[in-house]
Amino acid sequence: MAAPRYIADPEGALACVALDGLSILFHAPSGTTHIVAPPAPEILAALREGPADVAELLARLQARYDFEDEIGNDVVAARLDELEQAGLVRRA
Repeated sequence: MAAPRYIADPEGALACVALDGLSILFHAPSGTTHIVAPPAPEILAALREGPADVAELLARLQARYDFEDEIGNDVVAARLDELEQAGLVRRA
């Protein structure tokens, strides 16, 4: 079975303000505000390039950011699950 692929709303659907190591996200389609920590904003930015599974997404993140070694597939998968539950990403 193929790994699930995820997508996020377009950039205009989400307003982001960085604040003391956290980010405040306003999701316009739902009218909901979220407080998230890295790598959640980075995952959302990487998903704007198009749908991706966990491995693709991790490769995009590693190409853009200098993440610590403990950021791996399991961390990205856990953050995707959280973002999906919050309604910020969905399966393609």
